[in-house]
Amino acid sequence: MAAEPKPHSTSVADPGSTADVREVTRQRVLEAAADLLAREGRDAVTTRVVAAAAGVQPPAIYRLFGDKDGLLDAVAEHGYATFLAAKHQDRHLQDPVEDLRAGWDLAVEFGLANPELYALMYGEPKRGTTSAAFHAGMQILLGRIGRLAAGGWLRVDEKLAAALIHATARGAVLTWLSLPEQQRDPALLTALRESMVAAVTHDKPAVGEPGPAGAARALRALLPDQTVLSGAEQHLLGEWLDRLAVDG
Repeated sequence: MAAEPKPHSTSVADPGSTADVREVTRQRVLEAAADLLAREGRDAVTTRVVAAAAGVQPPAIYRLFGDKDGLLDAVAEHGYATFLAAKHQDRHLQDPVEDLRAGWDLAVEFGLANPELYALMYGEPKRGTTSAAFHAGMQILLGRIGRLAAGGWLRVDEKLAAALIHATARGAVLTWLSLPEQQRDPALLTALRESMVAAVTHDKPAVGEPGPAGAARALRALLPDQTVLSGAEQHLLGEWLDRLAVDG
């Protein structure tokens, strides 16, 4: 009895497995580049050296990242993802100002622990800022700022608060790293953090009672003292605030 013919083999690869292999290779290259950056600095991150460290041919890097700049963008995105994994909100901190301090400290500690990566992430404008991890981290920061605003602590508007928090943390890390080791005084970091807190928050809540009703009552009480709104606008806003201020 003749054996049944074997089905013809096909040269078309399974798309899923091809995509998996590509992603594994991409991750291996990213980790090799990040390791070189941490150990030897940015100048060591060349396509040739990274390819050798990752066990791939240099053309693979161009296929995966476009060019060296694309690779550095991806390393910065990898850094934001690593930082995001370290971010957390301490639910035991009931004080939103202490939560702000804790978040600032965490950002600075990450920079001091990863100086070369931090310099790549924050030393150049917009490097890696289109990544999902960067935007997720921003949402955590905006959540902290929102809690300050809701509690009546916020001294400036929320966008300015976010910019001040970012600027002071970034400046603290980059200044610290630029100093000779013998001149690195921890008091610098504390002073910068407390300057940020003073610029962003009130010494005590501007609203005595938390929540929309308390905020509405506080604004309603101050409404007659302002001169920006017309009489009709004040009257209309006063009606809205009165409705918001009603308990329940």
